[in-house]
Amino acid sequence: MTAAVQNTVPTRGERAQPARTRRSSAGGAALRTAALWVASAVIGLGVWSFLAWWYGPTTIASPAQVVTAAGELAESGVLWTSIWASAQRILVGWSLGVVIGAPVGILMGRVNLVRQLLDPYIEFFRFIPPIAFVTLAVVWFGIGETSKIVLIFYTSVFIVTVSTIAATVAISENKLQAAANLGAGKLQIMKTVVLPSSVPGIVTGARLAMGNSFLTIVSAEIVAADHGIGSMIWQARNYGRIDWTFVGIIVLGIMGFLFDRVLRVLSGRYLARYGVK
Repeated sequence: MTAAVQNTVPTRGERAQPARTRRSSAGGAALRTAALWVASAVIGLGVWSFLAWWYGPTTIASPAQVVTAAGELAESGVLWTSIWASAQRILVGWSLGVVIGAPVGILMGRVNLVRQLLDPYIEFFRFIPPIAFVTLAVVWFGIGETSKIVLIFYTSVFIVTVSTIAATVAISENKLQAAANLGAGKLQIMKTVVLPSSVPGIVTGARLAMGNSFLTIVSAEIVAADHGIGSMIWQARNYGRIDWTFVGIIVLGIMGFLFDRVLRVLSGRYLARYGVK
């Protein structure tokens, strides 16, 4: 009997084998993903080059022309100044939208009176695009940084608010009732149940709002800005530099990808206990 039991106990090497298998599988998956990314980039560059050759440089700038133009803009300092100006405006306006939109969404989701009072305004203004307010923003706040930041805030706050409301309303009544039965007051329920359960919705709204911020910054900078990616794209039109326009578009895509990636990594690291992935 003892010998039979001893024979069923896995050795150290046998226990380590599944871990090595998992690491090997993870490594293989990472290599496959990297290979697919490289293949996708090669195909994309090939299609881009073909279209540039087919339609000519006055319509579509080739990858080589875009790289050359990016080098010119970087050497002159225009590219870095534009990236820094747009990034600052996006981060400030977006942050204000998240900071204000999240608590407003929680209150609207949990307090019927607040929801009835604010819901008509939310449903009215969130369907009006920020570009419709560009002229008014310049008249009210001038051509400085405030007008651009206000427009970014405008495009962010409603998205975060609506996403937070949806997450708050979806909280199971069993959780709320269980907390109440344990003696938790309204403030404690809000702190220990409602807020943690709303975090995934807040993060989702923040990511969507970040995307809309990039959509808004171009129109805002085209109308009233001396520096920024939108301003650079508009100057490219005035000078007839289609390659500068392509540089601005690609830079916006890279910035958006990096901003969203950083937000995802930070959320997954520090908010994983709330169900954020």
